[in-house]
Amino acid sequence: MNTLLRRLTGLASVLVLFTAVQAADLSDQLAIQTWTLRNLSFDQVIDFAKKHGIKELQLIPNHIDYKKESVQDMAAKKAKLESNGLHAYTYGVAGTSLDKEENRKLFEFAKFMGMKLLIVEPGDFKIWDNLEELAKEYDIKVAVHNHGIKSTYGNPATVRNILLHRDAHLGVCMDIGWVTSANFDAAKVYKEYNGRVFDLHLKDKRIEKVKEGDDVSMDTHIGEGQANLKGLFKVLKETGYTGMLAIETDSPDFAKAPDAFVDKAKQFVSENGK
Repeated sequence: MNTLLRRLTGLASVLVLFTAVQAADLSDQLAIQTWTLRNLSFDQVIDFAKKHGIKELQLIPNHIDYKKESVQDMAAKKAKLESNGLHAYTYGVAGTSLDKEENRKLFEFAKFMGMKLLIVEPGDFKIWDNLEELAKEYDIKVAVHNHGIKSTYGNPATVRNILLHRDAHLGVCMDIGWVTSANFDAAKVYKEYNGRVFDLHLKDKRIEKVKEGDDVSMDTHIGEGQANLKGLFKVLKETGYTGMLAIETDSPDFAKAPDAFVDKAKQFVSENGK
């Protein structure tokens, strides 16, 4: 009887966990990549995030630059974020170097800010050796970002090969828009990373064929492009993805008027992320 009871209890726990994963609302995991707000000052970014109810920020050097700003200035910005109920959860895309001690400054900055994740796109594969060492030393995850298919990490197979024998602190910041522009399916790519996706750039693109030369990709409002977002959202919920979806656009036009872009992104996730 006790054995049967234990089995039933275990089954009930599994069902509760499964239901919780299925019922996850991805709206709770929305963040903003402040490249979207590149035309705004740091203080304006704070006002924007509060206005749109987004608490998690992925900061870029435009808004905080550890290489140029004093510790006092950075401390003041951190305090201002905290006093406004905001959190800088990561930074990037951050520059990296073959010089380990130069990269240590980036990790010290992340530690100072309370970040547990860094977004990078190293120009030399050898840089991964010292990034891996620093990631383990500081217990800070490092995620590689992708751009177009012709860029260093544009092909997911390249990224998978880099991570294959690397420490679990190293993973992926998957830019959905650029994955789509390279004619990959975002849901399939996410699954093939097998749990190594730490962050997502919520971006959508439309690809247009041209008679001569390469295809051209253009940013759209979230949900209006060719990214398989609904399929991706389904997989995120099935796998219990716990990272952020950082709203981002490369479009200079959307960046000039980011309110409408972010509102539409939030609406799409609200309607399709449950």
